[in-house]
Amino acid sequence: MTNCDYGMTPGWYALYTRHQHEKAVANTLSAKGFQVFLPQYTVEHQWKDRRKQVTLPLFPCYVFVHTSLSQRVEVLRTPGVYQFVGFSGMPSAIPVEEIAAVRRVIDSSLKVEPHPYLQRGDRVRVKSGPLTGSEGILVRQKNLCRLVLSIEILNRSVAVEMEMSKVERLATEVSPTYLRASSGAVASSAA
Repeated sequence: MTNCDYGMTPGWYALYTRHQHEKAVANTLSAKGFQVFLPQYTVEHQWKDRRKQVTLPLFPCYVFVHTSLSQRVEVLRTPGVYQFVGFSGMPSAIPVEEIAAVRRVIDSSLKVEPHPYLQRGDRVRVKSGPLTGSEGILVRQKNLCRLVLSIEILNRSVAVEMEMSKVERLATEVSPTYLRASSGAVASSAA
């Protein structure tokens, strides 16, 4: 990639947002014509006097936007957006495969929830069902297991329950992207 075409090719980027402003940011960016992805999950909250189902962001304080970096300033002008997530002061694109894996989980009828980011464990690939081809880390084994899918640049993960028979073990070597992400992704601001 040459300097003159840097940022011209659209990609998926994570935006760091103000706390509890993810939905407003996603709606505003969509209204501006950007393709936005805000994965959410439903959980039951208990208050003193009532219980209620609430929909929360799967990755609190983050919204994903598909854009070229030439539109960076327009994205950053959106109320509630602090900065792009990246390394060394530059926004870093998120691999399409990671976004696709999270989309498949959200679109499935499987129970999904946030999960602490993991770097160790057996890497597995889903062999059948709505998540076929998705790769993640196996966390628990019984009749059901938890498959942890990660957005490495955010050091965030989600867990989805799967039948053990639907996953196959992959090679156990740790990928270079895990090593890079574990060194600490930092949010970058507009230059």
